[in-house]
Amino acid sequence: MKLKELIQKLDLELTTSPTALDAEVENAYASDILSDVMSHAKEGSVWITIQTHRNTVSVAELKSFAGIILVGGRRPDDETLKKANEENIPILSTRFSTFEIVGKLYELGIRG
Repeated sequence: MKLKELIQKLDLELTTSPTALDAEVENAYASDILSDVMSHAKEGSVWITIQTHRNTVSVAELKSFAGIILVGGRRPDDETLKKANEENIPILSTRFSTFEIVGKLYELGIRG
């Protein structure tokens, strides 16, 4: 499923420039520990986290993620937004908790 389809179906808010939204979301990974994400998440994943700092963008680029979903209404700071836009990493925000958004992704056929 394309990232732009997930945005529509899950009512996600795009916080970055509207680039790379045609990326194919193959998997999802939920974790707030960067070393865990680097070790276990698969390329093409969408990453679900509470982390809003710029290091998340570096990890997302390293792992070739389709995007990052920030849960609980969190939003990235200006430095993170700038880096995400430079690296073409979409950052999305949702009011849902990690548990809720993972369940919704699973219902749409996105697996871990």
